[in-house]
Amino acid sequence: MNKLIILSTALLLSVFASAQPDDTKSLQQTARSFMQSGDFNNAIIVLNRALQTDKNSLELQKDLAMTYYLKQDYTKAYEVVKQIVDREDADVPVFQIAGNVYRAIEMVKECDKMYKKALKKFPNSGPLYSEYGELLWQKKDFAAINYWEKGIELDPSYGGNYYNAAMFYYYTKDKVWSLIYGEIFANMESLSERGAAMKELLYKSYKEKLFTDADIMKGEEKNKNEFSKAFLTTMGKEAAMVTTGINTEVITMVRTKFILDWFNTYAGKFPYKLFDFQQQLIKDGLFDAYNQWLFGSVEDLAAYESWTKTNADDYKKFTTFQKSRIFKMPAGQHYQGN
Repeated sequence: MNKLIILSTALLLSVFASAQPDDTKSLQQTARSFMQSGDFNNAIIVLNRALQTDKNSLELQKDLAMTYYLKQDYTKAYEVVKQIVDREDADVPVFQIAGNVYRAIEMVKECDKMYKKALKKFPNSGPLYSEYGELLWQKKDFAAINYWEKGIELDPSYGGNYYNAAMFYYYTKDKVWSLIYGEIFANMESLSERGAAMKELLYKSYKEKLFTDADIMKGEEKNKNEFSKAFLTTMGKEAAMVTTGINTEVITMVRTKFILDWFNTYAGKFPYKLFDFQQQLIKDGLFDAYNQWLFGSVEDLAAYESWTKTNADDYKKFTTFQKSRIFKMPAGQHYQGN
């Protein structure tokens, strides 16, 4: 421990000795290195030194606020953010940092007001819709879903709103959108912990929710969403496949037939990137591997690992494909609420 302190102190002194009066970028980089290593005290020292040279730097002030937040010194973090949220050049990260700080010190009303101001300034920001929805959901305000849906509509490449919306719909009677938004998110964050959690939700949605009634359209009489009805009608055609039970193999067969039927009936009316993606995987012979990745590891990890060994070539082709692209949803394909 003493050696680490000596090393940090030596590094700090060398940085100060070599830094030129206007070399704030070098100091900021050093501070960020300290932040990444969890050495928040030295990060704060370096940032304050940089601010002596450039006291109005928004980037330095954001880093300082974030460092205090990570250190859990919320009082000092608040002192910084309250100086920058009203600046004309305040950007989306400023409001994100402020939101985290306000929520940490339970300034709920101020946080609500701040997010509304932020969304007025940045009406197309997916992160702000996502985080404001989280604040509302924290208060048990079901209006949260409206903000997550708006975020999906206006900023479809941002994943957070899909995650929140999928979790919301899973705990409602809705049979469609936890499946669709959940799968989109799982592809957007294929390697994250949240992505892994979403795969579990997807498997449960197919196994415990979608086909719980023999008539998949039961309870959908008042559903006016044309996309949802098209989805359920097409899935309903495959219901006979699940009569003996639902597992990864059955889900794969159902989803394969669904895509074939969808492109024969509804693809022209409802173009959708997720279904285009699935169709491409079928054409490339990778759909089995994709469904194993999506559901197999959740259903039975040992069986999944055995499958990857037995089908090593197919699995390698899929993982190579997966790592070679970034899944993004395009604008103009938001059908929920239509």
